[in-house]
Amino acid sequence: MSSIQRKIWTLAAVVLFIMVAIWTTLTYYNQKTQTQYNDILQRYLRMNEVTNASQQTITALNNYLQSPSQANLDLLDRSKQQIRKARVEVLVLRNSDNDFALTNYMNLIDSLVETTDRSLMFQSEKETEDSAKAFSEATRISKYISDMTLTLLDTELKTYDRFYRGIIEQSSELNKLGVWMLLLITLLLLLFTYWFSLSITRPVLKLTQAAKELSRGRFDLQIEVASNDEISFLAKMFDRMRININNLISEIQQKAQLENELQQNKLLLQESQLRSLQSQINPHFLFNTLDTLSKKAYLEGSEETSDLLASVAGLLRYSLKRLDRSVTLYDEVKVLKQYMEIQKARFTDRLEFHANIDETCLYVQIPGLTLQPIVENAVIHAVEPEEDGGAIWFSIRDGDDRVTIEIEDDGPGMTELKIKQILEEHVVETEGHSTGIGFSNVVRRLRLFYGREDVIEIESGSGRGTKVILKIPKTRGNEKYDKAPDRG
Repeated sequence: MSSIQRKIWTLAAVVLFIMVAIWTTLTYYNQKTQTQYNDILQRYLRMNEVTNASQQTITALNNYLQSPSQANLDLLDRSKQQIRKARVEVLVLRNSDNDFALTNYMNLIDSLVETTDRSLMFQSEKETEDSAKAFSEATRISKYISDMTLTLLDTELKTYDRFYRGIIEQSSELNKLGVWMLLLITLLLLLFTYWFSLSITRPVLKLTQAAKELSRGRFDLQIEVASNDEISFLAKMFDRMRININNLISEIQQKAQLENELQQNKLLLQESQLRSLQSQINPHFLFNTLDTLSKKAYLEGSEETSDLLASVAGLLRYSLKRLDRSVTLYDEVKVLKQYMEIQKARFTDRLEFHANIDETCLYVQIPGLTLQPIVENAVIHAVEPEEDGGAIWFSIRDGDDRVTIEIEDDGPGMTELKIKQILEEHVVETEGHSTGIGFSNVVRRLRLFYGREDVIEIESGSGRGTKVILKIPKTRGNEKYDKAPDRG
C-alpha cells in the first residue's frame, strides 16, 4: 500500500472516527436529555397521582357513608392503598429545595388517611354527626393536598428551569464543536452539521420558552415543535402535561365553586326554616290560656269541659318538645290517648277507637310526635269525610328485637302511587289540625333516628282501608333501653 493510500485511509479513518465521535456525542446528549426529562415528568405525574388518589378516597368515603355496603368499603380500601402507594413514590422526590414543603405534603397525606379511618370508625359506631364532621375534615385535607400539589409543581418548574438553561448551554457548545469538526472535513459536512445543530436547538428553544410560560402560570398556550425527532415527542408529552395540569386546575376550581354554592344553599335553607318557625304563634301562651280555662271550668262544675281542655293543654305542651329529642313509647301513647279524647268529644259516636297495648314495650325510645300525626292522618282521611264516621285500631306488640306498632283504619285507603310518594318522602302534605307534622315528616324522622329504612310499612288499597306498621328497634346503635318509663 502506497503512502498516498495510507494517508487517504488515515484521513478516512480520522474522518470516520470524528463522525463516530460526533454521532456518539449526539446520541449520548439526546439520551441524557430524554432521561432527565422523563425523570422530571415522573415527578410531576407522581405528585398528580397523590391528588387523584386523595380525591378518589374522598369520593369512595362519601359513597360508603351514603350507602354502607361491602362493595363501597372495598372500593374505599383500594383508594386508601392507592394513596399510600402514591405517598411512598413521592418520597423519592425529596431534595434541598422542597424538603420542608414535601414534609408537610407527607403529613397531609397521613392526616387524610387517619381522618378517613376516623370517619369510618364513627360510622361503624352509628355516630353520624361525628362521622360527617370527620368527612368534612377529610374533604378539606384533600383540597389542601390539591393546593400543595400545585405549589410543589410550581416549585419543580422553577427548580428545573436551570436544567433547561443547561440544555441551551450544551447546545451552544455542541454547535462550536460541530463548527471545528466541519472545518477539518469537507464544506458539505460543515453545512450538514450546522443544519443538524439547528434542528436540535430550535425545538429546545421552543421547549424552553414554553417552560418559562408554564412557570408563569400560562397553561393555555399550545406547545408546537416542527420536527420529527425525540424533541417533537418531548414537546407532545410536555403539551399533554400542560393540558392535564390545566384540566386539573379547572376541575379544582369547579369543585370549589360547586361546594361554595352548596354551602350557600344550605345556609339559605336554614334561614328559611328559622323564619318559618318565627312566623308561628307562641304556643306557650295558648297552653297557659287553656290551663286557666280548664281550672275555671272545673270550678264552675263543667268537669267534662275541664277534662277536654286539660287534654288539649297536654297535647299542646307535648308538641312544644323539640322533635330531634327522643321520648319513651309510654309518653307517645299517653299523648295519643289525650288526642283521641279530644276527637271523641268532637265526633261522638262517629269515631270508634280500639287499643291493644303491651305495656312491657313502653320503655322503648322513639322520636317525639310520631304516633299522633299518623293517627291524626287516619282521622282526617278515614273518619272526618264519612257521614257514618269510622273506626281506628291501634296495637303494640312485643317481638324479639323490635316492637311492632300497627295503626289501621277502615277508610277509603291509598293508591300505590300515594304510598310510594310517602315512603320516598316526596309528598308535600297538608298540615294536620293540631301539630302540623305531616306523614312524610314522620317517615323521614324515623329513618334518621334509627339510621335504617325498614322501620315503616304501609298496607293499603282503594276501598280497603289503610294499615301503617312501625317496626321499632329495641336498641338504637350501641344504646340499650332497659329502664322502665317514668309514669309519675
